[in-house]
Amino acid sequence: MLHEIPQAILKRMRFLEELDQKHREENMSHLQRLRQITPDTGRFLAILAAGAPAGTYLEIGTSGGYSTLWLALACRQLGRKIVTFEILEEKVAIARETFHEAGVEDIVELIHGDARDCLHDYKDISFCFLDAEKKIYQECYELVVPNMIPGGVLVADNAISHKDILHDMIEHALHDNRVDAVVVPIGRGELVCRKV
Repeated sequence: MLHEIPQAILKRMRFLEELDQKHREENMSHLQRLRQITPDTGRFLAILAAGAPAGTYLEIGTSGGYSTLWLALACRQLGRKIVTFEILEEKVAIARETFHEAGVEDIVELIHGDARDCLHDYKDISFCFLDAEKKIYQECYELVVPNMIPGGVLVADNAISHKDILHDMIEHALHDNRVDAVVVPIGRGELVCRKV
């Protein structure tokens, strides 16, 4: 999976990495810039997603589609699809271009809208990556966890970089008897929860 990443995906990943760096150098607002994961986090997510049980794969917060590409590698290998939600129209446009250029439109369903309005429709969640506005993490967590299948995995980004904002949500997850949870110091910190 990680040793044979298609050239179209690698090319788009490099483009998004360069665009993200440019946005950071220009000090764009946090809503305007891509705010994507680090490459090592991407590899970590792909490995976790490849080991998740059969079921629905979700991503809350598409941005430009960078993390989705890493998850798509696992989905392609497993013959599964991923549904990803993005609320900002300008990022939806970049993501659509990403999925077309990378050749993953057949396994990625992009929904333009607030994931919180749709999450109740998914009852067999086996993998979820949460990387949206930090103020909605707790609400998304509570919408996802009850609908996860045993062995399902939820990963929340920025568990270390935004620890002050996410402290209550992280503490809740670490003491939630519905999941086994740990904070992994990779990238900006990942909260990894596995449904018991």
